[in-house]
Amino acid sequence: MATATAVAEERLLAALVYLQCAAGCLLLGLNQHSNSPYGRQATPSCRLRVPARVAWAVQELPSLALPLYQCASESAPRLRDAPNCILLAMFLVHYVQRSLIYPFLIRGGTPMPLFSCLLAIMFCTSNGYLQSRYLSHCAVYADDWIRDPRFLMGFGLWLMGMLINIHSDHILRNLRKPGDTGYKIPRGGLFEYVTAANYFGEIVEWGGYALASWSVEGAAFAFFTFCFLSGRAKGHHQWYLQNFEEYPKFRKILIPFLF
Repeated sequence: MATATAVAEERLLAALVYLQCAAGCLLLGLNQHSNSPYGRQATPSCRLRVPARVAWAVQELPSLALPLYQCASESAPRLRDAPNCILLAMFLVHYVQRSLIYPFLIRGGTPMPLFSCLLAIMFCTSNGYLQSRYLSHCAVYADDWIRDPRFLMGFGLWLMGMLINIHSDHILRNLRKPGDTGYKIPRGGLFEYVTAANYFGEIVEWGGYALASWSVEGAAFAFFTFCFLSGRAKGHHQWYLQNFEEYPKFRKILIPFLF
Protein backbone atom coordinates (compact mmCIF):
# COMPACT_ATOMS: atom_id res chain seq x y z
CA MET A 1 0.00 0.00 0.00
CA ALA A 2 2.80 2.40 0.94
CA THR A 3 4.60 1.70 -2.35
CA ALA A 4 1.43 2.26 -4.38
CA THR A 5 0.84 5.55 -2.58
CA ALA A 6 4.41 6.66 -3.25
CA VAL A 7 4.08 5.83 -6.94
CA ALA A 8 0.80 7.74 -7.15
CA GLU A 9 2.45 10.70 -5.43
CA GLU A 10 5.35 10.70 -7.90
CA ARG A 11 2.93 10.59 -10.81
CA LEU A 12 0.95 13.50 -9.39
CA LEU A 13 4.07 15.61 -8.95
CA ALA A 14 5.23 14.71 -12.47
CA ALA A 15 1.81 15.72 -13.82
CA LEU A 16 2.03 19.08 -12.03
CA VAL A 17 5.48 19.66 -13.56
CA TYR A 18 4.18 18.94 -17.08
CA LEU A 19 1.11 21.11 -16.44
CA GLN A 20 3.24 24.00 -15.22
CA CYS A 21 5.54 23.81 -18.25
CA ALA A 22 2.57 23.59 -20.60
CA ALA A 23 0.94 26.58 -18.91
CA GLY A 24 4.19 28.51 -19.27
CA CYS A 25 4.37 27.78 -22.99
CA LEU A 26 0.72 28.77 -23.40
CA LEU A 27 1.28 32.05 -21.57
CA LEU A 28 4.39 32.78 -23.62
CA GLY A 29 2.31 32.46 -26.76
CA LEU A 30 -0.71 34.38 -25.47
CA ASN A 31 1.42 37.21 -24.12
CA GLN A 32 2.55 38.00 -27.66
CA HIS A 33 -0.95 39.37 -28.22
CA SER A 34 -2.32 40.29 -24.78
CA ASN A 35 -1.42 40.31 -21.08
CA SER A 36 -3.09 39.25 -17.86
CA PRO A 37 -5.68 41.98 -17.20
CA TYR A 38 -4.58 43.41 -13.86
CA GLY A 39 -2.69 46.47 -12.71
CA ARG A 40 -2.10 49.03 -15.44
CA GLN A 41 -3.13 46.45 -18.03
CA ALA A 42 -6.61 45.90 -16.60
CA THR A 43 -9.45 46.61 -18.99
CA PRO A 44 -12.63 48.57 -18.14
CA SER A 45 -14.72 45.50 -19.04
CA CYS A 46 -13.49 43.72 -15.89
CA ARG A 47 -16.33 44.49 -13.49
CA LEU A 48 -15.78 41.97 -10.71
CA ARG A 49 -12.67 43.15 -8.90
CA VAL A 50 -10.88 42.47 -5.62
CA PRO A 51 -9.07 45.22 -3.66
CA ALA A 52 -5.35 45.02 -4.42
CA ARG A 53 -4.24 44.33 -0.85
CA VAL A 54 -6.81 41.58 -0.34
CA ALA A 55 -6.07 40.01 -3.73
CA TRP A 56 -2.31 39.82 -3.21
CA ALA A 57 -2.58 38.48 0.34
CA VAL A 58 -5.19 35.83 -0.49
CA GLN A 59 -3.74 34.62 -3.80
CA GLU A 60 -0.19 34.18 -2.47
CA LEU A 61 -1.23 32.58 0.82
CA PRO A 62 -1.50 28.95 -0.42
CA SER A 63 2.21 29.01 -1.33
CA LEU A 64 2.90 29.85 2.31
CA ALA A 65 0.29 27.69 4.03
CA LEU A 66 1.00 24.42 2.21
CA PRO A 67 4.78 24.38 2.92
CA LEU A 68 4.10 25.29 6.56
CA TYR A 69 1.70 22.36 6.75
CA GLN A 70 4.42 20.06 5.39
CA CYS A 71 6.84 21.40 7.99
CA ALA A 72 4.35 20.66 10.77
CA SER A 73 3.57 17.19 9.44
CA GLU A 74 5.17 14.24 11.15
CA SER A 75 5.28 12.35 7.85
CA ALA A 76 7.83 14.56 6.12
CA PRO A 77 10.94 12.35 6.17
CA ARG A 78 13.13 14.47 3.88
CA LEU A 79 12.87 17.52 6.12
CA ARG A 80 15.28 15.80 8.48
CA ASP A 81 18.02 16.68 5.96
CA ALA A 82 19.64 20.13 5.92
CA PRO A 83 19.53 20.74 2.13
CA ASN A 84 15.78 20.06 2.00
CA CYS A 85 15.12 22.34 4.96
CA ILE A 86 17.17 25.19 3.50
CA LEU A 87 15.53 24.92 0.08
CA LEU A 88 12.05 24.88 1.57
CA ALA A 89 13.01 27.83 3.77
CA MET A 90 14.06 29.75 0.63
CA PHE A 91 10.62 29.13 -0.84
CA LEU A 92 8.92 30.13 2.41
CA VAL A 93 10.88 33.34 2.88
CA HIS A 94 9.66 34.64 -0.46
CA TYR A 95 6.03 33.91 0.30
CA VAL A 96 6.18 35.30 3.83
CA GLN A 97 7.25 38.56 2.23
CA ARG A 98 4.77 38.24 -0.64
CA SER A 99 1.65 37.32 1.32
CA LEU A 100 2.17 38.87 4.76
CA ILE A 101 4.29 41.98 4.10
CA TYR A 102 4.06 43.17 0.49
CA PRO A 103 0.24 43.47 0.30
CA PHE A 104 0.08 45.79 3.29
CA LEU A 105 2.72 48.11 1.84
CA ILE A 106 0.74 48.71 -1.36
CA ARG A 107 -0.27 52.33 -1.90
CA GLY A 108 -3.38 52.93 -3.96
CA GLY A 109 -3.13 49.71 -5.91
CA THR A 110 -5.54 49.07 -8.78
CA PRO A 111 -8.22 46.48 -7.84
CA MET A 112 -7.55 43.10 -9.44
CA PRO A 113 -10.10 41.33 -11.66
CA LEU A 114 -11.63 38.43 -9.76
CA PHE A 115 -10.81 35.99 -12.56
CA SER A 116 -7.09 36.87 -12.45
CA CYS A 117 -7.11 36.48 -8.67
CA LEU A 118 -8.71 33.04 -8.91
CA LEU A 119 -6.16 31.91 -11.50
CA ALA A 120 -3.36 33.09 -9.21
CA ILE A 121 -4.87 31.16 -6.29
CA MET A 122 -4.98 28.01 -8.42
CA PHE A 123 -1.34 28.42 -9.45
CA CYS A 124 -0.07 29.17 -5.94
CA THR A 125 -1.98 26.18 -4.59
CA SER A 126 -0.61 23.74 -7.16
CA ASN A 127 2.92 25.12 -7.07
CA GLY A 128 2.97 25.38 -3.29
CA TYR A 129 2.00 21.73 -3.11
CA LEU A 130 4.49 20.72 -5.82
CA GLN A 131 7.52 22.42 -4.30
CA SER A 132 6.79 21.61 -0.66
CA ARG A 133 5.74 18.02 -1.25
CA TYR A 134 8.78 17.32 -3.43
CA LEU A 135 11.22 18.76 -0.90
CA SER A 136 9.55 17.17 2.12
CA HIS A 137 8.91 13.69 0.72
CA CYS A 138 10.86 13.00 -2.47
CA ALA A 139 14.06 15.01 -2.91
CA VAL A 140 17.23 13.18 -1.94
CA TYR A 141 20.47 15.16 -1.61
CA ALA A 142 23.96 14.22 -0.50
CA ASP A 143 24.89 15.39 2.97
CA ASP A 144 27.41 17.84 1.49
CA TRP A 145 24.99 19.27 -1.12
CA ILE A 146 24.98 22.66 0.62
CA ARG A 147 28.70 22.92 -0.27
CA ASP A 148 28.16 21.97 -3.90
CA PRO A 149 28.92 24.83 -6.37
CA ARG A 150 25.44 24.46 -7.90
CA PHE A 151 23.79 25.01 -4.54
CA LEU A 152 26.09 27.88 -3.56
CA MET A 153 25.66 29.67 -6.89
CA GLY A 154 21.92 29.04 -6.85
CA PHE A 155 21.57 30.34 -3.31
CA GLY A 156 23.53 33.47 -4.23
CA LEU A 157 21.30 34.11 -7.25
CA TRP A 158 18.18 33.49 -5.15
CA LEU A 159 19.29 36.00 -2.52
CA MET A 160 20.35 38.59 -5.09
CA GLY A 161 17.10 38.21 -7.03
CA MET A 162 14.97 38.54 -3.92
CA LEU A 163 16.79 41.70 -2.85
CA ILE A 164 16.43 43.20 -6.35
CA ASN A 165 12.73 42.36 -6.32
CA ILE A 166 12.10 43.90 -2.89
CA HIS A 167 14.17 47.01 -3.66
CA SER A 168 12.43 47.51 -6.99
CA ASP A 169 9.01 47.17 -5.37
CA HIS A 170 10.13 49.79 -2.83
CA ILE A 171 11.02 52.19 -5.65
CA LEU A 172 7.67 51.62 -7.39
CA ARG A 173 5.73 52.01 -4.15
CA ASN A 174 7.39 55.30 -3.30
CA LEU A 175 6.55 56.84 -6.66
CA ARG A 176 3.10 57.41 -5.20
CA LYS A 177 2.26 59.83 -2.45
CA PRO A 178 -0.58 58.93 -0.04
CA GLY A 179 -3.85 58.95 -1.98
CA ASP A 180 -2.12 59.02 -5.38
CA THR A 181 -3.22 56.34 -7.85
CA GLY A 182 -1.47 57.52 -11.02
CA TYR A 183 1.62 56.07 -12.68
CA LYS A 184 5.04 57.70 -12.97
CA ILE A 185 8.36 56.78 -14.56
CA PRO A 186 10.44 54.78 -12.04
CA ARG A 187 13.99 55.95 -11.41
CA GLY A 188 16.89 54.42 -9.54
CA GLY A 189 18.28 50.91 -9.05
CA LEU A 190 17.93 48.59 -12.01
CA PHE A 191 15.09 50.74 -13.33
CA GLU A 192 17.84 52.85 -14.90
CA TYR A 193 18.51 49.89 -17.20
CA VAL A 194 15.21 48.00 -17.58
CA THR A 195 11.50 48.71 -17.40
CA ALA A 196 10.64 45.67 -15.27
CA ALA A 197 13.39 45.54 -12.65
CA ASN A 198 11.04 43.92 -10.14
CA TYR A 199 10.24 41.12 -12.59
CA PHE A 200 13.91 40.68 -13.44
CA GLY A 201 14.65 40.19 -9.75
CA GLU A 202 11.93 37.57 -9.35
CA ILE A 203 13.10 35.65 -12.43
CA VAL A 204 16.68 35.63 -11.11
CA GLU A 205 15.40 34.57 -7.69
CA TRP A 206 13.54 31.50 -8.93
CA GLY A 207 16.26 30.68 -11.42
CA GLY A 208 18.63 30.54 -8.46
CA TYR A 209 16.20 28.39 -6.51
CA ALA A 210 15.97 25.98 -9.45
CA LEU A 211 19.76 25.76 -9.66
CA ALA A 212 20.13 25.23 -5.91
CA SER A 213 17.46 22.52 -5.89
CA TRP A 214 18.79 20.93 -9.13
CA SER A 215 15.34 19.53 -9.80
CA VAL A 216 12.78 19.50 -12.61
CA GLU A 217 10.24 20.77 -10.07
CA GLY A 218 12.30 23.88 -9.41
CA ALA A 219 13.13 24.29 -13.09
CA ALA A 220 9.43 24.09 -14.05
CA PHE A 221 8.63 26.88 -11.58
CA ALA A 222 11.47 29.05 -12.87
CA PHE A 223 10.36 28.43 -16.47
CA PHE A 224 6.76 29.37 -15.72
CA THR A 225 7.90 32.51 -13.89
CA PHE A 226 9.97 33.59 -16.89
CA CYS A 227 7.15 32.90 -19.37
CA PHE A 228 4.59 34.83 -17.32
CA LEU A 229 6.70 37.80 -16.25
CA SER A 230 8.53 38.30 -19.54
CA GLY A 231 5.19 38.84 -21.25
CA ARG A 232 4.03 41.32 -18.62
CA ALA A 233 7.38 43.10 -18.80
CA LYS A 234 6.95 43.56 -22.55
CA GLY A 235 3.46 44.93 -22.01
CA HIS A 236 4.69 47.36 -19.34
CA HIS A 237 7.46 48.58 -21.62
CA GLN A 238 5.06 49.28 -24.46
CA TRP A 239 2.64 50.99 -22.07
CA TYR A 240 5.33 53.36 -20.79
CA LEU A 241 6.46 54.21 -24.32
CA GLN A 242 2.88 54.97 -25.32
CA ASN A 243 2.01 57.04 -22.25
CA PHE A 244 5.25 58.94 -21.55
CA GLU A 245 6.97 60.79 -24.40
CA GLU A 246 9.98 61.37 -22.16
CA TYR A 247 10.39 57.68 -21.29
CA PRO A 248 14.09 56.71 -21.67
CA LYS A 249 14.48 55.02 -25.04
CA PHE A 250 17.70 53.25 -24.03
CA ARG A 251 16.00 51.18 -21.33
CA LYS A 252 15.64 47.52 -22.12
CA ILE A 253 12.50 45.56 -21.29
CA LEU A 254 13.69 42.97 -18.78
CA ILE A 255 17.36 42.01 -18.99
CA PRO A 256 19.93 44.82 -18.66
CA PHE A 257 21.73 45.59 -21.95
CA LEU A 258 20.16 42.58 -23.72
CA PHE A 259 16.34 42.48 -23.83
